[in-house]
Amino acid sequence: MSARRIGLVGARGHTGRELLRLIADRDDLELAFASSREWAGRGVAEMAPEIATDLAFEALTPADIAARDVDAVILALPNGAAAPFVAALADETLIVDLSADYRFDENWTYGLPEIHGREALAGAKRIANPGCYATAGQLAIAPLRGRLAGDAHVFGVSGYSGAGTTPSRKNDPAALADNLMPYALSGHLHEREMTRHMGQEVRFTPHVAAFFRGIVATTHLSLETPASLAEIEALYRRTYTGEALVDVLDRIPEVRDGALQPGAVIGGFALDESGRKLVVVSALDNLLKGAAVQAMQNLALALDLPEGAYSSSPL
Repeated sequence: MSARRIGLVGARGHTGRELLRLIADRDDLELAFASSREWAGRGVAEMAPEIATDLAFEALTPADIAARDVDAVILALPNGAAAPFVAALADETLIVDLSADYRFDENWTYGLPEIHGREALAGAKRIANPGCYATAGQLAIAPLRGRLAGDAHVFGVSGYSGAGTTPSRKNDPAALADNLMPYALSGHLHEREMTRHMGQEVRFTPHVAAFFRGIVATTHLSLETPASLAEIEALYRRTYTGEALVDVLDRIPEVRDGALQPGAVIGGFALDESGRKLVVVSALDNLLKGAAVQAMQNLALALDLPEGAYSSSPL
Protein backbone atom coordinates (compact mmCIF):
# COMPACT_ATOMS: atom_id res chain seq x y z
CA MET A 1 0.00 0.00 0.00
CA SER A 2 1.30 3.45 -0.86
CA ALA A 3 1.99 5.91 1.92
CA ARG A 4 -1.01 7.91 3.14
CA ARG A 5 -0.81 11.59 2.32
CA ILE A 6 -1.02 13.89 5.35
CA GLY A 7 -1.53 17.64 5.46
CA LEU A 8 -0.49 19.70 8.48
CA VAL A 9 -2.09 23.05 9.32
CA GLY A 10 -0.40 25.12 11.99
CA ALA A 11 3.05 23.70 11.40
CA ARG A 12 5.09 26.50 12.97
CA GLY A 13 4.20 25.90 16.63
CA HIS A 14 5.96 23.67 19.13
CA THR A 15 3.52 20.81 18.50
CA GLY A 16 3.71 21.29 14.73
CA ARG A 17 7.48 20.83 14.90
CA GLU A 18 7.03 17.54 16.72
CA LEU A 19 4.39 16.38 14.24
CA LEU A 20 6.75 17.00 11.33
CA ARG A 21 9.36 14.79 13.00
CA LEU A 22 6.89 12.03 13.80
CA ILE A 23 5.48 11.97 10.26
CA ALA A 24 9.03 11.71 8.92
CA ASP A 25 9.66 8.71 11.19
CA ARG A 26 7.00 6.62 9.40
CA ASP A 27 7.31 4.90 6.03
CA ASP A 28 3.54 4.63 5.69
CA LEU A 29 2.91 8.38 5.89
CA GLU A 30 3.93 11.15 3.49
CA LEU A 31 3.77 14.87 4.21
CA ALA A 32 1.66 16.39 1.43
CA PHE A 33 1.79 19.99 2.65
CA ALA A 34 2.60 22.08 5.70
CA SER A 35 0.65 25.30 6.18
CA SER A 36 2.06 28.23 8.14
CA ARG A 37 1.55 31.93 7.43
CA GLU A 38 4.67 32.96 9.35
CA TRP A 39 6.95 30.46 7.59
CA ALA A 40 5.40 30.65 4.11
CA GLY A 41 8.03 30.25 1.40
CA ARG A 42 10.67 28.74 3.69
CA GLY A 43 11.65 25.10 3.28
CA VAL A 44 10.06 22.55 5.59
CA ALA A 45 13.51 20.98 6.02
CA GLU A 46 14.71 24.26 7.52
CA MET A 47 12.52 23.55 10.55
CA ALA A 48 12.56 19.75 10.36
CA PRO A 49 15.79 18.56 8.70
CA GLU A 50 14.81 14.91 9.21
CA ILE A 51 12.17 15.30 6.50
CA ALA A 52 13.62 14.36 3.11
CA THR A 53 11.51 16.76 1.08
CA ASP A 54 11.81 19.90 -0.96
CA LEU A 55 8.38 21.06 0.22
CA ALA A 56 8.06 24.65 1.36
CA PHE A 57 5.66 25.97 3.96
CA GLU A 58 2.56 27.53 2.41
CA ALA A 59 -0.04 30.02 3.62
CA LEU A 60 -3.14 28.02 2.71
CA THR A 61 -6.77 29.01 3.11
CA PRO A 62 -9.43 26.44 4.03
CA ALA A 63 -10.49 26.35 0.36
CA ASP A 64 -6.88 25.75 -0.73
CA ILE A 65 -6.58 22.83 1.66
CA ALA A 66 -9.90 21.35 0.60
CA ALA A 67 -8.59 21.22 -2.98
CA ARG A 68 -5.51 19.17 -2.03
CA ASP A 69 -5.38 15.40 -2.52
CA VAL A 70 -4.81 14.08 0.97
CA ASP A 71 -5.99 11.21 3.15
CA ALA A 72 -5.91 13.20 6.39
CA VAL A 73 -5.40 16.70 7.74
CA ILE A 74 -3.97 17.45 11.17
CA LEU A 75 -5.08 20.79 12.62
CA ALA A 76 -2.52 22.13 15.10
CA LEU A 77 -4.17 25.50 15.57
CA PRO A 78 -5.11 27.64 18.59
CA ASN A 79 -8.50 27.11 20.20
CA GLY A 80 -11.28 28.67 18.14
CA ALA A 81 -9.48 28.50 14.78
CA ALA A 82 -10.46 25.07 13.47
CA ALA A 83 -14.05 25.64 12.27
CA PRO A 84 -13.37 27.13 8.80
CA PHE A 85 -11.06 24.23 7.92
CA VAL A 86 -13.51 21.63 9.24
CA ALA A 87 -16.33 23.21 7.23
CA ALA A 88 -14.26 23.21 4.03
CA LEU A 89 -12.98 19.64 4.15
CA ALA A 90 -14.97 16.79 2.65
CA ASP A 91 -16.62 14.27 4.94
CA GLU A 92 -14.35 11.47 3.71
CA THR A 93 -11.17 13.36 4.68
CA LEU A 94 -9.92 12.38 8.12
CA ILE A 95 -9.36 15.34 10.45
CA VAL A 96 -7.42 15.15 13.70
CA ASP A 97 -7.94 18.40 15.60
CA LEU A 98 -5.53 19.24 18.41
CA SER A 99 -7.50 22.22 19.68
CA ALA A 100 -10.28 22.05 22.26
CA ASP A 101 -12.92 23.04 19.71
CA TYR A 102 -14.53 19.59 19.27
CA ARG A 103 -13.74 17.76 22.52
CA PHE A 104 -17.32 18.29 23.67
CA ASP A 105 -18.97 17.48 20.33
CA GLU A 106 -20.89 14.19 20.19
CA ASN A 107 -20.22 13.96 16.45
CA TRP A 108 -16.46 13.73 17.03
CA THR A 109 -14.49 10.79 18.40
CA TYR A 110 -12.45 11.65 21.48
CA GLY A 111 -9.07 10.02 20.98
CA LEU A 112 -7.37 8.76 24.13
CA PRO A 113 -6.98 5.10 23.10
CA GLU A 114 -5.55 3.73 26.35
CA ILE A 115 -8.69 4.76 28.22
CA HIS A 116 -11.54 5.25 25.79
CA GLY A 117 -10.70 2.34 23.51
CA ARG A 118 -9.42 1.86 20.01
CA GLU A 119 -12.60 0.51 18.47
CA ALA A 120 -14.28 3.90 18.05
CA LEU A 121 -11.18 5.29 16.35
CA ALA A 122 -11.12 2.66 13.60
CA GLY A 123 -12.36 4.39 10.47
CA ALA A 124 -13.25 7.60 12.32
CA LYS A 125 -13.22 10.75 10.19
CA ARG A 126 -13.42 13.43 12.89
CA ILE A 127 -11.13 12.98 15.90
CA ALA A 128 -10.72 15.42 18.79
CA ASN A 129 -7.29 15.09 20.37
CA PRO A 130 -7.36 15.39 24.19
CA GLY A 131 -5.64 18.17 26.05
CA CYS A 132 -2.25 17.63 27.67
CA TYR A 133 -3.34 18.16 31.28
CA ALA A 134 -6.53 16.21 30.57
CA THR A 135 -4.46 13.25 29.37
CA ALA A 136 -2.28 13.27 32.49
CA GLY A 137 -5.29 13.56 34.79
CA GLN A 138 -7.41 10.92 33.07
CA LEU A 139 -4.59 8.39 33.06
CA ALA A 140 -4.35 8.85 36.83
CA ILE A 141 -8.11 8.64 37.45
CA ALA A 142 -9.32 6.05 34.92
CA PRO A 143 -8.41 2.79 36.69
CA LEU A 144 -10.65 3.80 39.62
CA ARG A 145 -13.72 4.95 37.71
CA GLY A 146 -16.83 3.72 39.49
CA ARG A 147 -15.00 3.35 42.80
CA LEU A 148 -14.62 7.00 43.79
CA ALA A 149 -16.47 9.02 46.42
CA GLY A 150 -16.58 12.75 45.71
CA ASP A 151 -14.54 14.87 43.35
CA ALA A 152 -11.10 14.01 41.99
CA HIS A 153 -8.61 16.82 42.58
CA VAL A 154 -5.76 17.35 40.11
CA PHE A 155 -2.89 19.76 40.84
CA GLY A 156 -0.95 20.24 37.60
CA VAL A 157 2.30 22.00 36.73
CA SER A 158 3.39 22.46 33.11
CA GLY A 159 6.38 23.82 31.29
CA TYR A 160 5.85 27.09 29.49
CA SER A 161 5.74 25.53 26.02
CA GLY A 162 2.14 24.72 26.96
CA ALA A 163 1.36 28.44 26.69
CA GLY A 164 2.20 28.39 22.98
CA THR A 165 4.34 30.81 20.98
CA THR A 166 2.25 33.98 21.31
CA PRO A 167 4.08 36.10 23.93
CA SER A 168 2.46 36.26 27.38
CA ARG A 169 3.48 36.15 31.03
CA LYS A 170 2.90 32.39 30.97
CA ASN A 171 5.69 31.80 28.45
CA ASP A 172 8.00 34.63 29.49
CA PRO A 173 11.14 33.13 31.12
CA ALA A 174 11.80 36.39 32.95
CA ALA A 175 8.34 36.41 34.57
CA LEU A 176 8.66 32.70 35.42
CA ALA A 177 12.17 32.83 36.85
CA ASP A 178 12.15 31.67 40.50
CA ASN A 179 8.38 31.57 40.23
CA LEU A 180 5.36 29.26 40.02
CA MET A 181 2.37 30.84 38.32
CA PRO A 182 -1.18 29.58 39.11
CA TYR A 183 -3.87 30.48 36.59
CA ALA A 184 -7.48 29.67 35.60
CA LEU A 185 -8.32 28.79 39.18
CA SER A 186 -11.90 27.72 38.45
CA GLY A 187 -13.63 26.25 35.42
CA HIS A 188 -10.49 25.54 33.39
CA LEU A 189 -11.27 23.93 30.04
CA HIS A 190 -9.36 20.77 30.97
CA GLU A 191 -11.36 20.49 34.20
CA ARG A 192 -14.57 20.34 32.18
CA GLU A 193 -12.93 17.99 29.68
CA MET A 194 -11.86 15.51 32.36
CA THR A 195 -15.23 15.66 34.07
CA ARG A 196 -17.05 14.94 30.81
CA HIS A 197 -14.91 12.07 29.62
CA MET A 198 -14.36 10.45 33.00
CA GLY A 199 -18.04 10.63 33.97
CA GLN A 200 -16.66 11.88 37.27
CA GLU A 201 -16.46 15.34 38.80
CA VAL A 202 -12.90 16.65 38.57
CA ARG A 203 -11.41 19.75 40.15
CA PHE A 204 -8.26 21.00 38.47
CA THR A 205 -5.73 23.71 39.28
CA PRO A 206 -3.10 24.47 36.59
CA HIS A 207 0.27 26.11 37.15
CA VAL A 208 3.13 27.03 34.84
CA ALA A 209 6.79 26.96 35.83
CA ALA A 210 10.14 28.02 34.37
CA PHE A 211 11.01 24.73 32.60
CA PHE A 212 10.17 24.49 28.89
CA ARG A 213 8.31 21.21 28.47
CA GLY A 214 6.69 18.45 30.51
CA ILE A 215 3.79 18.09 32.93
CA VAL A 216 3.46 16.60 36.38
CA ALA A 217 -0.03 16.10 37.85
CA THR A 218 -0.67 15.16 41.48
CA THR A 219 -4.17 13.68 41.78
CA HIS A 220 -6.09 13.20 45.06
CA LEU A 221 -8.84 10.56 45.00
CA SER A 222 -11.31 9.40 47.66
CA LEU A 223 -12.30 5.72 47.47
CA GLU A 224 -15.81 4.51 48.28
CA THR A 225 -14.40 1.53 50.16
CA PRO A 226 -10.96 1.02 51.74
CA ALA A 227 -8.21 -0.64 49.74
CA SER A 228 -4.62 -1.66 50.31
CA LEU A 229 -1.68 -0.09 48.54
CA ALA A 230 -0.87 -3.46 46.97
CA GLU A 231 -4.41 -3.65 45.53
CA ILE A 232 -4.15 -0.16 44.09
CA GLU A 233 -0.75 -0.71 42.49
CA ALA A 234 -1.88 -4.05 41.04
CA LEU A 235 -4.99 -2.40 39.58
CA TYR A 236 -2.96 0.28 37.79
CA ARG A 237 -0.46 -2.23 36.45
CA ARG A 238 -3.28 -4.46 35.22
CA THR A 239 -5.09 -1.54 33.59
CA TYR A 240 -2.05 -0.47 31.59
CA THR A 241 -0.53 -3.87 30.85
CA GLY A 242 0.41 -3.99 27.19
CA GLU A 243 0.20 -0.22 26.73
CA ALA A 244 3.49 0.79 25.16
CA LEU A 245 3.03 4.46 26.07
CA VAL A 246 2.06 4.13 29.75
CA ASP A 247 4.54 2.94 32.38
CA VAL A 248 3.68 2.37 36.05
CA LEU A 249 6.64 3.23 38.29
CA ASP A 250 7.63 2.10 41.78
CA ARG A 251 8.47 5.69 42.73
CA ILE A 252 7.10 9.21 42.48
CA PRO A 253 7.30 10.48 38.88
CA GLU A 254 8.97 13.82 38.26
CA VAL A 255 8.76 16.25 35.36
CA ARG A 256 11.98 14.89 33.87
CA ASP A 257 10.48 11.38 33.71
CA GLY A 258 7.92 12.60 31.17
CA ALA A 259 9.72 15.43 29.37
CA LEU A 260 11.04 14.49 25.91
CA GLN A 261 9.51 11.01 26.25
CA PRO A 262 6.76 9.74 23.91
CA GLY A 263 4.63 8.22 26.67
CA ALA A 264 3.35 8.84 30.19
CA VAL A 265 4.45 7.53 33.58
CA ILE A 266 2.29 6.94 36.66
CA GLY A 267 3.37 6.22 40.23
CA GLY A 268 3.80 7.75 43.66
CA PHE A 269 0.85 5.79 45.05
CA ALA A 270 0.15 6.80 48.66
CA LEU A 271 -2.79 5.91 50.95
CA ASP A 272 -3.73 7.39 54.28
CA GLU A 273 -4.47 5.25 57.35
CA SER A 274 -8.13 4.85 56.41
CA GLY A 275 -7.24 3.20 53.10
CA ARG A 276 -9.61 5.59 51.32
CA LYS A 277 -7.55 8.72 50.60
CA LEU A 278 -5.25 8.04 47.65
CA VAL A 279 -2.63 10.15 45.89
CA VAL A 280 -1.42 9.29 42.38
CA VAL A 281 1.22 11.17 40.36
CA SER A 282 1.44 11.21 36.56
CA ALA A 283 3.93 12.84 34.23
CA LEU A 284 4.19 13.26 30.47
CA ASP A 285 5.47 15.61 27.79
CA ASN A 286 2.80 18.15 26.92
CA LEU A 287 4.05 18.30 23.30
CA LEU A 288 4.23 14.51 22.82
CA LYS A 289 1.78 12.20 24.61
CA GLY A 290 -0.05 15.39 25.52
CA ALA A 291 -0.37 16.39 21.85
CA ALA A 292 1.70 15.15 18.87
CA VAL A 293 2.25 11.49 19.77
CA GLN A 294 -1.39 11.15 20.74
CA ALA A 295 -2.43 12.68 17.41
CA MET A 296 -0.24 10.17 15.58
CA GLN A 297 -1.79 7.28 17.54
CA ASN A 298 -5.26 8.50 16.62
CA LEU A 299 -4.29 9.08 12.99
CA ALA A 300 -2.83 5.57 12.64
CA LEU A 301 -5.81 3.86 14.26
CA ALA A 302 -8.28 5.74 12.07
CA LEU A 303 -6.31 4.84 8.90
CA ASP A 304 -5.94 1.17 9.94
CA LEU A 305 -2.16 1.51 10.27
CA PRO A 306 0.04 0.19 13.09
CA GLU A 307 0.16 2.56 16.05
CA GLY A 308 3.92 2.30 15.77
CA ALA A 309 6.81 2.96 18.08
CA TYR A 310 7.65 6.53 18.96
CA SER A 311 11.08 7.87 19.77
CA SER A 312 12.01 10.48 22.35
CA SER A 313 12.17 14.04 21.11
CA PRO A 314 15.69 15.21 20.27
CA LEU A 315 14.77 18.85 20.89
